[in-house]
Amino acid sequence: MAAAAEPGARTWPGSGSPRLGSPAGSPVLGISGRTRPGSGPERTSRAIGSAAPGHSFRKVTLTKPTFCHLCSDFIWGLAGFLCDVCNFMSHEKCLKQVKTPCTSIAPSLIRVPVAHCFGSLGLYKRKFCVVCRKSLEVPAFRCEVCELHVHPDCVPFACSDCRQCHQDGQQDYDTYHHHWREGNLPSGARCEVCRKTCGSSDVLAGVRCEWCGVQAHSVCSTVLAPECTFGRLRSMVLPPSCVRLLSRNFSKMHCFRIPETMVLELGDGDDGVDGSAAIGTGREMLTATESTKQTLKIFDGNDSMRKNQFRLVTVSRLARNEEVMEAALRAYYISEDPKDFQLQALPLSGSAQALGKAGTTEEETSKGSCPRDSVPEAWVIRSLPRTQEILKIYPGWLKVGVAYVSIRVNSQSTARSVVQEVLPLFGQQVKDQERFQLIEVLMSSRQVQRTVLADEEPLLDRLRDIRQTSVRQVSQTRFYVAETRAMAPRVSLFVGGLPPGLSPQDYSNLLHEAMATKAAVVSVSHVYSLQGAVILDVTCFAEAERLYMLARDTAVHGRPLTALVLPEVLHTKLPPDCCPLLVFVNPKSGGLKGRELLCSFRKLLNPHQVFELTNGGPLPGFHLFSQVPCFRVLVCGGDGTVGWVLAALEETRRHLACPEPAVAILPLGTGNDLGRVLRWGAGYSGEDPFSVLVSVDEADAVLMDRWTILLDAHEIDSTENNVVETEPPKIVQMNNYCGIGIDAELSLDFHQAREEEPGKFTSRFHNKGVYVRVGLQKISHSRSLHKEIRLQVEQQEVELPSIEGLIFINIPSWGSGADLWGSDNDSRFEKPRIDDGLLEVVGVTGVVHMGQVQGGLRSGIRIAQGSYFRVTLLKATPVQVDGEPWVQAPGHMIISATAPKVHMLRKAKQKPRKAGAIRDTRVDTLPAPEGNPL
Repeated sequence: MAAAAEPGARTWPGSGSPRLGSPAGSPVLGISGRTRPGSGPERTSRAIGSAAPGHSFRKVTLTKPTFCHLCSDFIWGLAGFLCDVCNFMSHEKCLKQVKTPCTSIAPSLIRVPVAHCFGSLGLYKRKFCVVCRKSLEVPAFRCEVCELHVHPDCVPFACSDCRQCHQDGQQDYDTYHHHWREGNLPSGARCEVCRKTCGSSDVLAGVRCEWCGVQAHSVCSTVLAPECTFGRLRSMVLPPSCVRLLSRNFSKMHCFRIPETMVLELGDGDDGVDGSAAIGTGREMLTATESTKQTLKIFDGNDSMRKNQFRLVTVSRLARNEEVMEAALRAYYISEDPKDFQLQALPLSGSAQALGKAGTTEEETSKGSCPRDSVPEAWVIRSLPRTQEILKIYPGWLKVGVAYVSIRVNSQSTARSVVQEVLPLFGQQVKDQERFQLIEVLMSSRQVQRTVLADEEPLLDRLRDIRQTSVRQVSQTRFYVAETRAMAPRVSLFVGGLPPGLSPQDYSNLLHEAMATKAAVVSVSHVYSLQGAVILDVTCFAEAERLYMLARDTAVHGRPLTALVLPEVLHTKLPPDCCPLLVFVNPKSGGLKGRELLCSFRKLLNPHQVFELTNGGPLPGFHLFSQVPCFRVLVCGGDGTVGWVLAALEETRRHLACPEPAVAILPLGTGNDLGRVLRWGAGYSGEDPFSVLVSVDEADAVLMDRWTILLDAHEIDSTENNVVETEPPKIVQMNNYCGIGIDAELSLDFHQAREEEPGKFTSRFHNKGVYVRVGLQKISHSRSLHKEIRLQVEQQEVELPSIEGLIFINIPSWGSGADLWGSDNDSRFEKPRIDDGLLEVVGVTGVVHMGQVQGGLRSGIRIAQGSYFRVTLLKATPVQVDGEPWVQAPGHMIISATAPKVHMLRKAKQKPRKAGAIRDTRVDTLPAPEGNPL
């Protein structure tokens, strides 16, 4: 076995360490690209060299307006240079400066493989696929964590180059570099270096760091310092180096708490056509309608044949076999030498026809091109037997001066012999070789799988088996030499939906009964008895996966359980100026705009700090941040959602190292009264999420009163045996207002209408229209509320005027922005404030009066102001607190300021700057790179 590093083994420029991120942003793009043999006079005869990593450019005649993928300028004239594999188009003058790698070699340039999180199919206008570089004119996939867009049939060829958002015990870094993603920039994006436009809506051009947001030309990006500072939002981002999650058995969708969708792989249909892709102009499937053309089905191995996943290749009937082989390899983005492969006809049999070595048979060699009318339409790519191969071995530890070393392996090579050979090349002592092992890593776009190879594993046989399964899988497979470490598995599982009020032992027994938990590896570390939730510490990966999958299909006392995988925040490693933002999003609020915001915040911040409230509520987020010494909260939802989060914060306050985090609001509801008072607006209308986060960072902290409402116990009739049961006293927290009478009745009717047809309540305008309709139905309604209730303020009886509704207000906004108290001065009362410890009591005479208040024509009837109230209901009456209505039985209601004040964030008065003007550090002083084509 040859023991030498291949001369072409690359070293990482700049302090001997590689740059993090996608291949488009890697500084090690200067490897020589292979130019395939030409078959016509138009193919370039000169090699593109180190400036075109992996591309196979040929000169083409342009028949329609075309733009350069490097400088994004229009290509004047009739000639351009096109890569046969990835469709990269370039000016002739730009060829020497191409730094973007071809799709065929992109997997080899990934620094740390991280799988993507693809959501459901969607339409993305003016976006481009990162694999084939064509526009997304059909439904496509988008990564929920980074800005990767890809066609469904291109998903298997996408790199596993998503953001590394946590440490997983494999390759952990304390210093993070820019994570460059090519293309799909705003058309007006400006380069950070040369200050010229780098975005384009016509082609995939320019690069953007997915952590700090810096945008630049691909050529200019090499001038920037490799270290990423996380940009303008650095103080709000939860640093990836401070998050640890051992996720060996969990997908990225599980780790980031993203609901799984049914995403089909390439060709998951029975006929294989749905997942196939045609190679040629456009994305439509080509058919061999011309007598001179024929379409072939190409499989790349046993796996694709088993799943009936194929690619369509259209070639001339007079094409030479070597040209068919090149087209087949291009279809699967394979950059290896075509002489090492052959095409076998399907179905396979002892007499199977084969396009032999070098893509030609002996008969073809003598006769040249010939018509193939009888050629089977289905073929499989097979690798020819090899007696030796060049294998790249990567180091599994940090601070190594080379990206990899290449060694020659033969039939005698085993995993142990390879480890012995490469350790000296990585600067390790051979005597310590027993501490190291060889790990095989499969880097698919959806999941990164690691397999420890046995010491006696024959590597040449291993490579042959991989190629037999899938020829392209070899380019997605790496071999790492890593130190053998006894990693102590520890997984934290949040389990919610349990009965509240139990002891830790009762919860442990209940889970053991429901899911057969193993006491030896499962323990209850935290108990949230009020919410009916526990945190399980599991010291076995297999048991953690079993419990996670089982809990999602288990119900306890009729309630389904919720299971989430939670990382660990290494709070001692947080920078001193770091105040991460904990984001809660209700995707059902405000016309369902929360879903887009959820995806945007995951990309702008660390996805571990963004929580979907419909998946476990606010408790998992507060538990994750329980040891963070200083953090802020952003709630995206309506007033009801804000109250939900504030109530959870109150219940978990004693568990938090930061007991009083300030809370900001992004209003997504219908009324959004609290958002109006705190200057966050009447409702979200599509503002730039980045600008929203900047406004949160610049907001001022204020105090706000919270009130406790105690409702009497009352008797309820049981349907079984006519037994009368007693419902215990109920405690409700109030932030905005509490209504009794007509306004609560309208809220109750609206709530019931929404429960009956929730699909219709997807817009703020429609919701307000329903309010108007139910109000008109009650316009002649009269119940003389003042005769049905009694009011005491500060232990003193207050005589009520003739009213239909009694409202207690804590903020100067009611019913979507109306000023119910009014602005007139009154010597009997103090001027209301949200932190004065007082509630204002106002009466309304009916629906007409409420409409006049909404229109600003009148104000309510001022009745009282105080800090302690006792309301006696003489009969069942509608009641609503912060928009949540119900019918309250006769009895007493006590409203008092026993709840502590909460810290809220009020938006600063100054006009927010445009997103393009908000920058971290400008690089205007840096010179533009020499030879910049722009």
